Amino acid sequence: MVSRAGAGDRREPLLLFGGLALWLAYTRFFLTLQTVHLTLPACPFYTLTGHPCPFCGGTRSYAAMWRGDVGAALRYYPLGPALFALTLGGAGYLLWSGLTGRRVVLAPRVWHVLVGVAAVALAVSWSLKLFWLGN
Repeated sequence: MVSRAGAGDRREPLLLFGGLALWLAYTRFFLTLQTVHLTLPACPFYTLTGHPCPFCGGTRSYAAMWRGDVGAALRYYPLGPALFALTLGGAGYLLWSGLTGRRVVLAPRVWHVLVGVAAVALAVSWSLKLFWLGN
């Protein structure tokens, strides 16, 4: 169902779009930034435990997707290509929502299913990362 938002409600999706756009720009230029040591600090979970967290490899996976290397993206982070596509779609949706003031409203039951699917996918991805793909 699509609903109409008030004029003040247009800022939130545009701010979220800005955040996603910054993330996408960071991952697009990650390899260049890495050569001049301008990347974000290493994962604290990995630094403390020596094991990858559920999101380790995500940035490198996005960088590989920008190069069109899906195989490398999957090795870095099994959910990476799917999240990359969802991020691009989400950015488009947020821009559309911010500009038109319209939003897609999902029923709570649908949200519960989506959260469950996401949790299972994250668990499977982390398991692959820990036991099969390595760091």
